[in-house]
Formats: sequence, structure tokens, C-alpha cells
Amino acid sequence: MIPFALNELCHLFFPHYCHGCGVGLYDRKLPLCASCLNTLPRTQFAAIPNNPIERIFIGRLNIIAGFSEFYFSKSGLIQALIHQLKYHHNSSIGIFLGNLTGYSLLHSKRFNQFDALIPLPLHTDKMYKRGYNQAEIICTGIAEKTGIPVIKNNVQRIRYTSTQTKKTRIERWENVKDSFVVKNPASLAYKKLILVDDVLTTGATLEACGSVLLKIPGVSLGILTLAYANK
Repeated sequence: MIPFALNELCHLFFPHYCHGCGVGLYDRKLPLCASCLNTLPRTQFAAIPNNPIERIFIGRLNIIAGFSEFYFSKSGLIQALIHQLKYHHNSSIGIFLGNLTGYSLLHSKRFNQFDALIPLPLHTDKMYKRGYNQAEIICTGIAEKTGIPVIKNNVQRIRYTSTQTKKTRIERWENVKDSFVVKNPASLAYKKLILVDDVLTTGATLEACGSVLLKIPGVSLGILTLAYANK
């Protein structure tokens, strides 16, 4: 009875709500209730060869595997959760969604034996304004489930680019080309790397960064994003 009473008191004075529907939650470690968790738009791409994510990069980037864990739609739950992660300092949501993504990766035979996760870097100015890189937080959640180490700060973004929203695919590529460098390429040589970001639309930014990684001798590349904006 005592633990139950303490839970009631904690919820009374420090209420915790589902980020999806607003219902009260007793487990403060969970950002979603069971109902919202069950409605998350999972793609199941991790287990499917030649899935839409991999087809996006055909002829553009030589990747060995790729997937997104969720479908992204405007005004949908995943958009709301990613907005909380990116603009409201809610890192717990990023860890939670990264955990779910890591679970899919762990149980997919197509992603065996990768050596490291590489979060898509932010430019230092944007990092300063936001205070953190959402891709790093997602990677942390993935690493908790898979044990794959996260390599930060080796890949750097050297150009501050304008937002990709409302740009065409060609405009997006022009906006991000020559934006990335690898500080210590030798440390990544002959490794299987997974490049990680939050949302994939045209893939231009991932292509720009991935093409730099593939110039390193012996590197094999996978692409992983939290969500896929299927237009």
C-alpha cells in the first residue's frame, strides 16, 4: 500500500502526462501511454530488403542497408514527438524513440556487425543555439539497446546552411554539398558505419554527409533515421 500511496502523492503534486493524448501516467519513465504507443506508425523496414529508404539512395549513395523506424506525417504523433525533441529540450523522448529503433535494429539480421553509429552533425552555430544535437540523442537511445558505440565530433559540419523546408531536391543538394568533413578519417577506415538522423525527406543531407564517409578507405555505410516523410 505504501508504494501505491507514494505514487498517488507524486502524481498529485508532480503530474506526468502522455505526450500523445494527455492522459495521466504513473510511470514517469514513459513519455507515452500504452494506447498511443500502440498507434505509433511503425514501418517494419528494418527487416525488409530493398525497402523505400534504400531505394531513395540507389544511384546516389552506395549503402549496404537502410531504414526508418516510423512514418512521418504532418500533424501526426511522430511529428509532435520530434518537435518536442528538437525544440523543447525533451531528450527523454529522443532516448525513448531511439530505444524503439534500436530494438528493431537489434532484431534485424540485415544490420549485424556494424561498428559504430555516426550522428549527423549540426553546424557549431546551430548547435550553440539549440544546445544539443537531436541525432546524438537518438543515437544514445539506439546504443542503449544495441551496444553499438556512438562516435561524436569526428564528422563535422563546416557550412551553416538554411533550412531545407520547401526546397526542391536539387535545391537541397546545392544547399548542403561540401558541408561536411571528417577530422580523423584514419580512425574510421575499414569500419561499417550507420549514419543517423531524425527525419528523411529527399535524403540530400544524408547523401552529402555519407558521400564524405565513403571516401574513407574500406568504409561501408548504412543509413538510419527515426522517421520517413513519405510525400
